[in-house]
Amino acid sequence: MNIVKKLRDKKNITQNELAKEMGVMRQTISAIERGSNPRVELLKRLAEYFGVTTDYILGLDESNTA
Repeated sequence: MNIVKKLRDKKNITQNELAKEMGVMRQTISAIERGSNPRVELLKRLAEYFGVTTDYILGLDESNTA
């Protein structure tokens, strides 16, 4: 399972809700959850929103603490 999907499920929000929070289309969130890497600005916003590091979202670090 994709890290962004895990984080989203843990927060109990839909792709639509996350997309609205991030200011992107739902399809963008879906693509990220299917394995596309987000653009740098979106990556930073996702990390901040979920309270994790960018490396964690990218799967480069197993520690999810920001």
